[in-house]
Amino acid sequence: MDIYRFLNAPEPTNPLCPSYSVAIGYAGVVAAATLSNFGAAWGTWKSGTAVLHTGVRHPTSVMKNIIPIVMAGVIGIYGLIVAVILAESIPTPSKNRDNAYSIYTAMAHLCAGLCAGASGLAAGGCIGIVGDYGVRAVGYRASNISLFPSSSNKDGYSSVPDSEDIPDTNMGAEDQGKLFVGMLIMLIFSEALALYGLIVALIVSQHSYSCLEG
Repeated sequence: MDIYRFLNAPEPTNPLCPSYSVAIGYAGVVAAATLSNFGAAWGTWKSGTAVLHTGVRHPTSVMKNIIPIVMAGVIGIYGLIVAVILAESIPTPSKNRDNAYSIYTAMAHLCAGLCAGASGLAAGGCIGIVGDYGVRAVGYRASNISLFPSSSNKDGYSSVPDSEDIPDTNMGAEDQGKLFVGMLIMLIFSEALALYGLIVALIVSQHSYSCLEG
């Protein structure tokens, strides 16, 4: 009886391909998509409120200051790209329940998802904060508003005319342009953080080991 059980016993499972490795791989997919989208939503929220606030006094600068919102939305696309690549790289088990998805590949996919997602989250928060203060500063300069009015000009601060009624000589276009260019440079380098995470995630996602080949 013992010999019969020994001869008919199933082959031992490869320790490099446990059944829970699929869950680890899909966790990387979730991390890439959700963290990047959270960062994009964070950046859109902070920058969007600043654009709406500035548009009350200077509506002509709304479309120009929409750049932080666009750059924040691109971060969500980075997470989508990584999530789709990782999801397509996870094979389904065969009919004989042979799992070809190894724990090595699963951990590589998890690290790739966390790399892209965490980088997108940090970049989205940076874009949101820079866009918030930058858009407000550009709008205040364009509207000729003093952020800290003295006692002598408090009355003028409370009744600032609309942007259409302010002459071009008082708009401070040169100073406004300097503020906008400075904000744009900071946004570009903030966006680069998410791009760095995307590049590393794409490289790490190519590392794989199949148990069926071993």
